[in-house]
Amino acid sequence: MRNTAIKVEPALRPSPATPDTTVALSAFRFPHGDAMSNRLLHLARSATPEGGTTVVVNDWPAQGSPPPAAPILPPGVRLITLTGSPQGRWGRWWWQWTRPWRMVRALRRHGLRPADLAGVCVPLNLWSLTTWLVLRTALRRPLTVDVCERHDAAQFPRGRWTPYFLRHRWASMLAARLADRVTTVSQTLGERFRAAGRPTLVVPPLVDPTEYARCDPPPTATGVRLLYAGTAGPKDLLAVVVSALLTLPPADRDRIELVVAGMTGAEAAHASDLDRRQLTEVGDRVTFLGRVPRDRVLAELSRSHLSVLVRPDAGYANAGFPSKVPESLAAGCPVLLNHTSDLHRYVVDGQEGIVLAGSTVADVRAGLRRAARLDDAGWRQLSLAAHNRATTDFDYRAWRSTVSTFVATGSAVPGGSTGSPDTGSVGSLEAGAGGVPGPSAARSDSSAN
Repeated sequence: MRNTAIKVEPALRPSPATPDTTVALSAFRFPHGDAMSNRLLHLARSATPEGGTTVVVNDWPAQGSPPPAAPILPPGVRLITLTGSPQGRWGRWWWQWTRPWRMVRALRRHGLRPADLAGVCVPLNLWSLTTWLVLRTALRRPLTVDVCERHDAAQFPRGRWTPYFLRHRWASMLAARLADRVTTVSQTLGERFRAAGRPTLVVPPLVDPTEYARCDPPPTATGVRLLYAGTAGPKDLLAVVVSALLTLPPADRDRIELVVAGMTGAEAAHASDLDRRQLTEVGDRVTFLGRVPRDRVLAELSRSHLSVLVRPDAGYANAGFPSKVPESLAAGCPVLLNHTSDLHRYVVDGQEGIVLAGSTVADVRAGLRRAARLDDAGWRQLSLAAHNRATTDFDYRAWRSTVSTFVATGSAVPGGSTGSPDTGSVGSLEAGAGGVPGPSAARSDSSAN
């Protein structure tokens, strides 16, 4: 096993630390390798006070491609990348077990002292007894654990005895007992940690709307273009969408084009209930792009009229929050989806998109027929509402005061409750257990009901 290599991106050499520095720990293909990287990046940015610095210590995954030589980072973000090549099963175990020490050592080498730090953010998948003990002893700063999902045993072939499932539940239990604070991605998860007595703040997936080109699809007279971006399977019901497309009247089906970014047709058939017969029948109405870079996904998003997301009404779907929804709204691309998790607070039928009655083929077919009848004026109205929702409720800047105060003091929401974008003062966040995450979301709830 090679020794750890520590790399700081050349354009962002360490500068003297200030007391408003927030540290975020990561073991992803940071900064834009996956949804977890994006989540950590914008959560850390919102946790850093205005004018402060976010330092991300990322233990780059040993498998796969090497880290980029000069990643493009937002202003105020400094990156320390750890690399190495652990060999064999025990080598990998040792590499993971020593990760907290290697991260602390990297911070010290770059001049960051405990007194410089406002707080430390740790994703749940890096949380363990060892992580807690090392960070508590070495940094002596509040530890905030970010929880984005809760798996069900039914998701795994071996059920509750699946090692990954056991590790996930063990980390959740440790967070409920040892974390100084907890941020969660949904109200469902927030309630669990509030019940355990942890100061808890619900923060949905955040974005930087300025990074997204506004949607500019072709005129609806030429057809309606839908985009699904991701990896379908039990969580995302792509097969239901294709089946619904097949059952549309020919006049409606000929107006719909579905683009799938993230998997090939063969991969989709293997990972979901989608079969090759359906792919043959649907013909050129569905295009599979395979795995494509993030820039290509954003380009496809900017050319789409609607993004599509259909999920089952299941425990894991309600505990999580699909990050692709805020990303689509940030581009001004309305969404066609069914309500799971906290989506009812942010997406109202006929405003930010088309809301399905459920996740069945009949429900999706009804939504697709509405999409096929969209005209340019109606789409522009949806697009404007979608972008406004993103800037109001998902822009990390709107959450900065709330999240930075919570990470540093734990007092943003007394007793732990639902968070909201900044409304001028922390005191405005005193909501009950069923609190609404923002003034615009409150309008959404009343409209949806």
